[in-house]
Amino acid sequence: MTRAMAAGIARDSSDMEEEAQIVGRQIWRIVPYVTRYWQRALGGVVANFGARAFDLIPFIAIGMAADYYNPNNSKFTNATIEGVVTADWLPSVGPVGSVEFGFGLLILLSFSMLAVFQGFSNQLWQSVAYKAQHDIRMDATISLMEMEASYFETRQTGNLMSVLSADVAQLEDIISDSSTSIIRIITTFAVAFGILFWMSPTLSLILMAPLVLIIPMVVWFSTRVQRRYKKQRESTGGIVAILENVLSGITVVQAYNATSFEGSRIARESGDYRDQAIDAAFLRNRFIPGIYVVAGLSFGLLVSAGGWVLSTGEISVGQFVTFLLVSTRMTMPMFILGMLLNQLQRGEAAARRVFAIIDLEPSISDSPDAIPLDEPITSVSFDGVTFAYPGTSVNVLNDVAFNVESGGFLGIMGHTGAGKSTVLKLVEKFYEPQAGSVQINGRDISEFTIHSLRSRTGFVSQDPFLFFGTVRDNVAYAREATDAEVRLALQTAGAWEFVEQMPEGMDTMVGDRGVRLSGGQRARISLARALLMDPDLLILDEASAALDAETEKRIQQSLFGGGNGSNGKKRITIAVAHRLATIRNADEIISMVDGAIVERGTHGQLLDNDSVYASQWAIQTGELGAEA
Repeated sequence: MTRAMAAGIARDSSDMEEEAQIVGRQIWRIVPYVTRYWQRALGGVVANFGARAFDLIPFIAIGMAADYYNPNNSKFTNATIEGVVTADWLPSVGPVGSVEFGFGLLILLSFSMLAVFQGFSNQLWQSVAYKAQHDIRMDATISLMEMEASYFETRQTGNLMSVLSADVAQLEDIISDSSTSIIRIITTFAVAFGILFWMSPTLSLILMAPLVLIIPMVVWFSTRVQRRYKKQRESTGGIVAILENVLSGITVVQAYNATSFEGSRIARESGDYRDQAIDAAFLRNRFIPGIYVVAGLSFGLLVSAGGWVLSTGEISVGQFVTFLLVSTRMTMPMFILGMLLNQLQRGEAAARRVFAIIDLEPSISDSPDAIPLDEPITSVSFDGVTFAYPGTSVNVLNDVAFNVESGGFLGIMGHTGAGKSTVLKLVEKFYEPQAGSVQINGRDISEFTIHSLRSRTGFVSQDPFLFFGTVRDNVAYAREATDAEVRLALQTAGAWEFVEQMPEGMDTMVGDRGVRLSGGQRARISLARALLMDPDLLILDEASAALDAETEKRIQQSLFGGGNGSNGKKRITIAVAHRLATIRNADEIISMVDGAIVERGTHGQLLDNDSVYASQWAIQTGELGAEA
């Protein structure tokens, strides 16, 4: 048996075990988030108890009024009538009309206090729910942001978004609605049953006997609907993932006339959701009517047996009226129970997805003895580095070694797939090598905290990403910066000339992912963002691919005119480029083929070698000459 098969069987066994429970295990993990706000939660419980008490008082008053107005009883004396117990629960007789007014006033006050206590309870519990929802979403979001880059390479963004939005919102409903329903069920049932048993033990047993049938119904429903809701939540994530892809790539969809194709993909996912929802509804619509049948049986027996109990003198007519009214409140939780279990099963499916993210453990993290990098980065070295991406057995890098000192400029070239960008990802510690070491200032990179390393490193990727917002927001991303600092970064990156021409200058909106800017403009804004950090180490991954030759030349003059950053600080620059003109002025250029360094030297030395670099240079300059 393979490891994958074993994992699959273990996963199936776990699912079967979960589905054998009335309420799954994951849903209980929201309790610690609620107990963080235990004072509000406790206040909500106490207020709910008060609301339930005032909810039952009007029924008692109605029963007392029924006995009071019974023609067989005197309105002015508590009389004993044959076949009817003495109405000793009636209020003391007062002037004509005062008792009637008292009944009405008692009912009015009870409803008023019910409104006050129920409103107070709802407010407290809803505030707890929103606070817990916020905490859960933040824990899940932070857990995702701490994961290594490889985690996101095999997952759809839309699916993760669905978990952080729809699934977390489902848990908020569990706290705000289901929790209050549970409290209402318990308190109402307990208080009502206590009153009913005190009034008539016989009728109480008659009322309760059929309710035992609900237990197997609950087990049947809960153990079957959970799988449907789990698949339904997964289908929701699939729909969101496809929609996110389609909307992000709408220009490609339209350019290739792929609206029908994408529509069919969405239809398949939406159809899966529809089918699972229908199956769940089919189960739910058999379970809830079953509860109504049991409740009807219980009430039918109660009314039928009421005459016999009245004839025994165990209870008065007014008390019987109160018994019937209160019993409706006691059986009402049964109807709520059906909806509650349905909501809890939805919540269990959502909780599994949410807490699966919260439980993520990044494979790349700070070692226990890692220390902050408090000194400037003065050297970057690779010492026999060998690396293969997770889940693959083919090495992307093989025994790579180089060193670049403060103020140095290292260029890396090679064919597609040669491992150039992988070198940069290892420097940023997005991955860790299987052999060899990446060193900063002569020490293994693992000796320093990831946060301190990246705080001294500026990174510009080959696919520059801009966030929805203004030019200023994107340049000063996650930092406090003055207008002068932002302007200087834009000028150094060669972006100020087009930014100042925009209608709102630095306050111009760039659109989602920078769609309102050209590729070259996005690249320069991204470069300005890196330069604003004034980093010790500047990493450029095809950063000039979208730039024209003239713009690239001006940027290089700004970056490497003195080889320094601000304050006279000497900066290390490592650049990957297909266009060799970008790195021709590098202090050292390494040429890579299939993950190995095959030659190194300056531009002139590599041309003299007449090898890989020289061949590419001849091709590129030849193409440029032909275009000219």
